[in-house]
Amino acid sequence: MASYDAPRGKHAGEPAPPAFVRPFTLTRGRTVPRVDLPFEATLVTTPDSQAQVFGQHARALELCDGRSVAEVAAALELPIGVVRVLVGDLVADGHVSVRRTLTARSSHDDRLELLQRTLAGLKVS
Repeated sequence: MASYDAPRGKHAGEPAPPAFVRPFTLTRGRTVPRVDLPFEATLVTTPDSQAQVFGQHARALELCDGRSVAEVAAALELPIGVVRVLVGDLVADGHVSVRRTLTARSSHDDRLELLQRTLAGLKVS
């Protein structure tokens, strides 16, 4: 009788690859964030952010302070759409606030400053 062996890599003795969790399971199937959340928006944790948050929401919350939605997605190694839903939940529940990078009323100087900061950040990385 054949016995079941745990999955292995392509070569004998290699550990099995990590299990893949489908992104939609992290958002309970939701694909649209509860709040409008541009990927470049800067996130700031609120004093209420110490409330109990679990799972991927907790991991995202740890990374939110001072980072953009895109940076949180990169750090979590999750698709931007999934992170927008997770962070949108945190914003809607009052754990995180959003600082808009630019608005329709932003001046030419504001836009230029954002481009310069982005360029400086790219040079550092």
